[in-house]
Amino acid sequence: MDPLRLLEKHYPPGTPAHRVLLRHSLRVAELALAVAARLGPAADATFVREAALLHDIGILFTHAPELGCRGPLPYLCHGVKGRELLESEGFPRHGLVCERHIGVGLTRGEVSAQGLPLPLREMLPVTLEEQIVTYADLFFSKSPQEKDRPRDIAAVRRTLGRYGPDKLFVFDAWHARFSG
Repeated sequence: MDPLRLLEKHYPPGTPAHRVLLRHSLRVAELALAVAARLGPAADATFVREAALLHDIGILFTHAPELGCRGPLPYLCHGVKGRELLESEGFPRHGLVCERHIGVGLTRGEVSAQGLPLPLREMLPVTLEEQIVTYADLFFSKSPQEKDRPRDIAAVRRTLGRYGPDKLFVFDAWHARFSG
């Protein structure tokens, strides 16, 4: 599988969306691969790289003009749409990473209680590789204003803290395991 070629299939090179997605995904992949290397053979580094490069492929379907995306859906739907797209391309395992990488994951109860425009199901990172990509993604924004600088731990925790202490608990456990 060539994830960069797959991105180009759906995001023409040179377009604003391609530039934003590629820049972000390369940064996430770099950190995710560093985490996988620290964990050794427990993590499938090839899959981690592929999944990190493809985790946001669904932004194309969302309305995020600042990212060059002019789709009809709310940005929150990019994970589910990414899963659908990757499943249609024959990569269901990669698709699960797309769906499960939002924040530190979403529970069925959260989707229901908050009335989120998502399928009513568990969307939590389950495998080690899903957790690694999700963790790495938390450190990088697609916002052009952030200029590819990684967020520090305090900033990640502030963002996650808005969604409850359980989200911080998950992040803190991952950070203890993945930061070396």
